[in-house]
Order: sequence, then C-alpha cells, then structure tokens
Amino acid sequence: MEIGVKIFHDTVSLVAIIDPIAAASILLSMVPEEDHQNIKRVAFKSSSVLFISSLLTVAFGDAVFRIFGIGVDSIKVVGGIVLLYLSLNMIHGNLQIGSRHSPEESHEALSKEDISVIPLGIPILYGPGVIATLIILKVRSIGWIDYLEVYSAVFISCIITYVILRNSPFLMKLMGITGFKIVTRIMGLIVGAIAVQFVVSGIKALWFSL
Repeated sequence: MEIGVKIFHDTVSLVAIIDPIAAASILLSMVPEEDHQNIKRVAFKSSSVLFISSLLTVAFGDAVFRIFGIGVDSIKVVGGIVLLYLSLNMIHGNLQIGSRHSPEESHEALSKEDISVIPLGIPILYGPGVIATLIILKVRSIGWIDYLEVYSAVFISCIITYVILRNSPFLMKLMGITGFKIVTRIMGLIVGAIAVQFVVSGIKALWFSL
C-alpha cells in the first residue's frame, strides 16, 4: 500500500509539473484541430521524447552534480526555486511559460513541420522543472523499490500526457481556453507546494549540516 501511495504522489507531482493541459493548448496552436492524424502522431512522438529523456535523467542526471561535488540538499533548494518560478507562471494562467520555449524554437519547429521534438517534446514537456524534480526523486531513492517507484511514476505520467495530447481537440471543445487556464492554475498551486517542500527540506538539512 505504501508503494502505491508513493507512486501516486510522484505521478501527481510529475503530471502537475509537466502540465500536459498547457502543452495541449500549445499543440492546438500549431496543428489544426481537424488534423486528427497529425495530432495523434505528434502526441505519440512528443510523449516518447518525454519518456526517453526522463528515463535518461533518472539514470544519469545526478551523476553530473556528483562530478562537481554538489549534494542532494543543494539540488533540492535549486530545484525548488526553479519549480517555484514555474508555479508562479502557471498560477497566473500563463499557458506558454516563458522559460519553456522561445519564439525562435517555435518558428524552427513550424518551418520543419514537426513540433514533436522541438518545442513540444523539449522544452515544453521536458523542461527544467521536470529535470529538477526527476533528479531529486532519484537522489532520495535508496533501494531498488524506490527506483521502481520513480520509474513507474515516469511511465504513468507519460501515458497520461499522451492521452491528454491525443484528445486535445476534444478537451478544447469541452473545457475551452478558460477551462485550460483554470486547470493550469490548479496545477500551479500543486507545483508551488512541491517547490516549497523541496526548498524547506534542503535549507533545513544544509542548516543542520553547518
């Protein structure tokens, strides 16, 4: 039961940070709603990019910090600050979060007629907030059960992301842009709470280690 609770908690955290609802809105701004075949292809490819990138981050992401001698508590503080910045953008209903992609990246994607990898896969879905969160989840894992929980949360989050992107035209008709922004604000509150936990936990540990 405890394993299931941890997987659920990590999955909710990742889905809130990935924010597939905002990604779905951006997808529809680049692909016509009636082009269902292309939407399906982009949804699958971008979700696959998110999944592969996330797996690589969980497997090797913390190694970079270890090379520079950066501890887990410092990663928590920095990661929490990044998440807090993202959450503030989400709470303000900003679907196209500035730190996630640039106009140049969007233009390049459109000119190539493939937004699956850039900017939708990276950095809209797989952005700095996701990277920071995955590394923190990895470094706090101890045994193989903890690692299994993280990988399971990544897999489930990517499946949820694919389903939302795949059905983005239906969701847009059902919720409208206002509904999308409301969900994004709610996710922003969740991300903000996660960010505060990371920062407080990291600062507390660093303070007592002095």
